Amino acid sequence: MRTIEDLDVAGNRVFVRADLNVPLDGDRITDDGRIRASLPTIEKLRSRGARVIVGAHLGRPKGEVRPEFSLRPVAARLGELLGTDVHFAADTAGESAREVSAALRDGEVALVENLRFEPGETSKDEAERGAFADRLARLADLYVGDGFGAVHRRHASVFDLPRRLPHAAGGLVFTEVGVLRRLTESPERPYAVVLGGSKVSDKLGVIDNLLGTADRILVGGGMVFTFLAAQGHEVGASLLERDQIPTVQEYLRRAAERGVEFVLPVDIVAADRFAADAGHDVVAADAIPAGRMGLDIGPRSAELFAHKLADAKTIFWNGPMGVFEMAPFAGGTRAVAQGLIDSGAFTVVGGGDSAAAVRALGFEESAFGHISTGGGASLEYLEGKNLPGIAALEE
Repeated sequence: MRTIEDLDVAGNRVFVRADLNVPLDGDRITDDGRIRASLPTIEKLRSRGARVIVGAHLGRPKGEVRPEFSLRPVAARLGELLGTDVHFAADTAGESAREVSAALRDGEVALVENLRFEPGETSKDEAERGAFADRLARLADLYVGDGFGAVHRRHASVFDLPRRLPHAAGGLVFTEVGVLRRLTESPERPYAVVLGGSKVSDKLGVIDNLLGTADRILVGGGMVFTFLAAQGHEVGASLLERDQIPTVQEYLRRAAERGVEFVLPVDIVAADRFAADAGHDVVAADAIPAGRMGLDIGPRSAELFAHKLADAKTIFWNGPMGVFEMAPFAGGTRAVAQGLIDSGAFTVVGGGDSAAAVRALGFEESAFGHISTGGGASLEYLEGKNLPGIAALEE
């Protein structure tokens, strides 16, 4: 996979597919982590005299122009962080984008409007997708793929566009792939994996693959209740995917057979409703009362998880341990984050809500070995899936 050092970018228009899918409150960006992660590649291209055209998506507008998903606030924030004006094209590959692209000078940066405003970006029809990629290709001379959070999508700007232009991987994608290869090919052991989040069905593929690579798998979050139910425990009103119980039982059987340790909570913070001011208490994990829902792992579980991480040499974490956005149910997630830091291991935070939790709970990002920008992409890589965006860059 070529890097931007392999491209002659001076004086050329370079289309950078970035991941700028940041959370918004109206037009206010509440977490600019993904924008910051894109800065090194953009700044390197600028310093070498490239004319940088950034393309990205925001939300799921489903091929329609929807003002609430405009990238205009992102352009303003990107400009602040770069310390320069970022030109903004009011469309994606139309007249405004062509004019902005043509007017760029060496070292200048432009951002085109939300790629997903165009139906061709996400179309499953190759001809429609290809036609949109052709229009994007007219904006630039070279392509740099740096949106790791989108590389698992067979989208026009991710998969089809690099096949139409000389291309290379940006620094972010190159680093992400290197980290994930380290996890899958040569992890220093013991290798511990912490999985959380809402649904076990979202993690089935990665659990299946990890049974062949991990030494220890710690499970929290909403998905843990399907595991507890698979062991025959009642889970009250907690989130439960009943149809996945047989699959989870089979994973537990295979783990025991292979010597992979599954670590489940021993206590749960159970609430009478889903709200920050809900009445709640700590109950044993195998005795959740009817009508109460588990919203976090309990304090004894937090200590257990920290103990199970203490001797690890490699740790991958994806998914919070509870509803960390609500203060009474953030303790488990905070304990896991601190456990990663205290372990001294090579630690990887697998993007998505885990990365958001690290920032929301006030941890320094530099305390972790790597914080991924792509939750879905990192999970699919660890599943062993072929990622279209990576495949296109490797051609």
